[in-house]
Amino acid sequence: MANLIATFKLHRADLWTAILQHLQISLLSLLIATIIAVFLAIWLAQHKRAAEIMLQITSVLQTIPSLALLGLLIPLVGIGTLPSIIALVVYALLPIFQNTYAGLTGIDPSLEEAATAFGMTRAQKLIRFELPLAMPLIISGIRIALVLIIGTATLAALIGAGGLGTFILLGIDRNDMSLIIIGALSSIILAIVFSVLIRQLQNLKIKTITIILITLGFLFAVGATINTFTHQKKELVIAGKMGAEPEILINMYKDLIQDDDANIKVTLKPNFGKTSFLYSALKSNSIDIYPEFSGTVLEELVKSPLKSTNENQVYQQAKTEIKVKSDLDYLNPMAYQNTYAVAVTKDFATKYHLSKISDLSRVSSKIKAGFTLEFLNRDDGYKGLQSKYHLSFNTKSFEPALRYQAIVNGNVNLVDAYSTDSQLVKYNLVTLKDDKSLFPPYQGAPLVAKGILQKYPSIKKSLNKLTGKISDTDMQKMNYLVDVKNVPASTVAHDYLTKQHLLD
Repeated sequence: MANLIATFKLHRADLWTAILQHLQISLLSLLIATIIAVFLAIWLAQHKRAAEIMLQITSVLQTIPSLALLGLLIPLVGIGTLPSIIALVVYALLPIFQNTYAGLTGIDPSLEEAATAFGMTRAQKLIRFELPLAMPLIISGIRIALVLIIGTATLAALIGAGGLGTFILLGIDRNDMSLIIIGALSSIILAIVFSVLIRQLQNLKIKTITIILITLGFLFAVGATINTFTHQKKELVIAGKMGAEPEILINMYKDLIQDDDANIKVTLKPNFGKTSFLYSALKSNSIDIYPEFSGTVLEELVKSPLKSTNENQVYQQAKTEIKVKSDLDYLNPMAYQNTYAVAVTKDFATKYHLSKISDLSRVSSKIKAGFTLEFLNRDDGYKGLQSKYHLSFNTKSFEPALRYQAIVNGNVNLVDAYSTDSQLVKYNLVTLKDDKSLFPPYQGAPLVAKGILQKYPSIKKSLNKLTGKISDTDMQKMNYLVDVKNVPASTVAHDYLTKQHLLD
């Protein structure tokens, strides 16, 4: 409890910002979904077959995995709030449409006949008694949609839209239960509070509800206009993957750029998500820069076989081929190698005399492997272990941070790792020597969107100050400070640049 309170105090300002972002995304999505679903239900109430088709369509849409939907939307509409809202509206349509349609079609036919006998028009019947009678069901559908939206909106953090998901994802990545609890508990409280508020709407008149909806729509429109107007000046957007290391690097990029040119406004989007999300965002100019590794550029982005295992030749190949394929600029690399590795506990290595990957063939039947999805599906990952080392294990897939928890808890005894991970030190793990050179060189360097170097010519010189800097030991120590000691990544980055005399 003491740790939870301390974490809350430390991140209090960030929490309020995240809550406001979460509310903005959730309520705007709910408003749009309600308008679309209610109007569709009213229109289709007299067309049973068309309504059944629409029910099937909304049901199918809700089965699309949220991560897949976000991945499909990024190339079309970019990153941030817009794709998040589109995805949430898609998921919210079914309960609102279903309940509204059920409410309107479940009205006693004798009431409809009586209204017609009194000479009421279709619009008069709808407003005077159909909608009021259907309102409890409509409100119930909206409440279900709201709870679904608030829960699903946590994934918006993966594509730079912020919200309470930032706390949950950061907590998972850093194995910090306090951050996870704060994010999850805040989301639960929001869902309960607004569910109660929405329930009160069923006691209001249709005219009052309409005024509320129009007012909310007007406020959101004004807010969006102000936000657009205040962001007319182009920002340089630098994003990073999940984890301490990318966050440290993007803070270094920001400090170096603004130290050389204070007029350049830099916005950081840490813990953005997986490689595919960042690459799509970079190609669509939703972000401008992110740190990427030479091996990943070749293996995952351009999908090209390595022509060499020499780090300089691998970097040059990556630089050339990413330019040809996507017209992206790949600046000079740093010194350290954040290459893949496989790790076991020290006790396990000692018990079975393991020092290199080939040694695993002697104990393959005893191995329970916990790999990330990315490692499982890469040619320089588990597929490479199968083809080059002729190894096959009982494997489970984990999110990057969770695989370390799994090996510490004894659920698995072999994990994939990055050579600079602080968890290797924290949990006293042993990395096995890659004696058949499966893993290619992984030198980190800024990957820059098309046209950015022309628009901001000074940033190339700024970012290239890191050329040949940061050793493996330096990076592991910095990761340890952020992951274990909870030192802010911005502080760690600035301190390194200062000690290396890279800032004026």
